[in-house]
Amino acid sequence: MDFTTTLFKAFNGGGIIMMSCIGTFFLLTIGFIIERFSFFAFSVKNEPADFRKNLLGNIIRGEYRNAETYAKSFITTSIGKIAAIGCGLRANGAGDEEIQARMDEKLASEIARIDRRTGFLAMYGNVATLLGLLGTIVGMIHSFAGVANASPADRATLLSNGISEAMNCTAFGLITAIPALIAYAYFQNKTDKLVTAITENTTEIYHDLVFLSEGENQMKRTLKSASSRAQVISEPSLDA
Repeated sequence: MDFTTTLFKAFNGGGIIMMSCIGTFFLLTIGFIIERFSFFAFSVKNEPADFRKNLLGNIIRGEYRNAETYAKSFITTSIGKIAAIGCGLRANGAGDEEIQARMDEKLASEIARIDRRTGFLAMYGNVATLLGLLGTIVGMIHSFAGVANASPADRATLLSNGISEAMNCTAFGLITAIPALIAYAYFQNKTDKLVTAITENTTEIYHDLVFLSEGENQMKRTLKSASSRAQVISEPSLDA
């Protein structure tokens, strides 16, 4: 109870205008920390470790529709959404450029979804620090302005009140800024790891679709050519 009372007095001692601004950013910081934590804990899903291996098996066999169905079974994951688009386009006979463009488009959308609000925490931390500094300057101005117009008996009291206002603003500005910047560094690190993993997996799946499909088509063309040559060779013997 004593701590709460002391904290409340310190908040009031910082000046209603500046402390209200700092308090608003403090609440926003807490809200965004909770939102980001909930997002990474519950909204970001990871595909199984053998996802690409199972997808690759369907691609090698040329079963692109089955590969699309398998990818859609993990549609809650970013890589599942991207792979489903690529496999679906290949199943419909789309070219390499179209597949790359559509997969890149979905990749950019997923990256934007993951990194949507993390940057606000850095901004809140910086603004809270600046508000604390501004409150410090305002408090010092009030202090010296009061001393200049006060009687000698009241100068010490006015000076201490102004300094107290300045220090309270500085303290609450830092109390807001420090958690915001720590949270930003933590969530930005998680974001970078996720974005790197999704980008690498997308590139690997795209290469699987392009190069393995080319290999399959080349094999079909080779078998077709061999079949044609065999038919041409066998025709004279039939005439004989």
